[in-house]
Amino acid sequence: MEIIDLRSDTVTHPTPEMRRAMASAEVGDDQSGEDPTVNRLEALAARMVGKEAAMYVPSGVMGNLSALLTHCQRGAEVIMGDESHLFHYESGAGAALGGLPYHIIPNGRFGELDPDDVRRAIRPERNGVPPTGLVCLENTHNRRGGTVITPIQIRAVADVAHERGVPVHLDGARIFNAAAYLGLSVPELTESVDSVQFCLSKGLSAPVGSLLAGPADFIQRARKARKMLGGAMRQAGVIAAAGIVALERMVERLPEDHREARRLAERLAQLPGIRLDLDTVQTNIVAFELVDERWQPEELLKALAARGLRISSFGGRRLRIVAHHGISSEQYDRALEIFSEVLVGAPSPVPAR
Repeated sequence: MEIIDLRSDTVTHPTPEMRRAMASAEVGDDQSGEDPTVNRLEALAARMVGKEAAMYVPSGVMGNLSALLTHCQRGAEVIMGDESHLFHYESGAGAALGGLPYHIIPNGRFGELDPDDVRRAIRPERNGVPPTGLVCLENTHNRRGGTVITPIQIRAVADVAHERGVPVHLDGARIFNAAAYLGLSVPELTESVDSVQFCLSKGLSAPVGSLLAGPADFIQRARKARKMLGGAMRQAGVIAAAGIVALERMVERLPEDHREARRLAERLAQLPGIRLDLDTVQTNIVAFELVDERWQPEELLKALAARGLRISSFGGRRLRIVAHHGISSEQYDRALEIFSEVLVGAPSPVPAR
C-alpha cells in the first residue's frame, strides 16, 4: 500500500542533487574551523538571513538552546509565547540545562506577541526578581498553523525589548516559508532581531541540520555553547553539502507547498466533523480541530493510516497536515479522497486543477 506521509515537512528526503553533493563534499575538521563545505554553508546562511555570521548545528533545538545559553546568564528569565515551539517541544532545555526560567505570555491568533504584554513581562531591576535575559519570537508559528508575523509586528516587540536592553531571538525554523508568503526577503524579517535559528531539514529537504545566525562575536560565543551541548562536529561537510543545495535550490519552490496546503484546507473545511480556520492557512501547515464527537483523534489517525495517510496531532482534538517536497499532486488528491472515505464513507470528487 502506498503511504502518503503528511505528518511533517521533516519527513522529506534529500534530493538526488543533495546526495551527489554529499558524496563528493570536500571536508575537514569543523571543530577547528577547517571544513570548507561547512564554512561555505555558514557564510551562505548568514548572507541569506542578513546577519554577520552563522553556526551549523545538528538540530533546531540545539540552535535555539545555543542562542538562549549565549544571550543569558543563569537565572535570567526568557519571555516566550504560551504556544511557542520553545515552550512545548524543546524539553524545557533552557530551564533544565541553562537555569533559565521561562516567562510565558499569550500568543495571538497568528502567533504574534502583544508589545504591551512584552513590556509588562520585562522585569524591573531590583532585588528579589530575576532579570529578563531574552525575548523569543517564532516565525512561521507552528502551533498556530504555520502562520506568519510581519516585519512591523517583529519590530514592535524588538523595540520594546531593546529599550530595556533585552535582546530578541527569532525561532525561524521555517523563516523562508514566512518570507515566501509575504513576498519579502528574509533579511526584511530578521533585521530587528539579534539572532535567528532556521532549519534545513524541514521544507528545504536537507537530511539534517540548522543554522544559528547573528553578530560575529555572538556566534563565536555560541560555538562554546554548542561544544558544551555536545554539538562539536568533525568532517561535517558531508551533511553541510546538502544544506548548501537546500539554500540554493529549494527555497524558490516553497510556494508550491503553500498552494497545495491551501487546496487541502479548502476541501477539508467542507467535510463534516472538521473545524478549520482558513485565515490561518498561510504557508505549508494545515491545522484543524476534530469536532465530531463520534471520533476520538487517535481513532481517526489510525483509520487514516490504515488507508495509507499519515498525519499528526497537536494534542487534544487538534490535528495537523504539512505539505512538503516529495508529495505529488496525485498523492494530495488521494489524501483528500482518504479523508472523505473515513469521514463521509465515500470519496468525494476532487475538483480539476
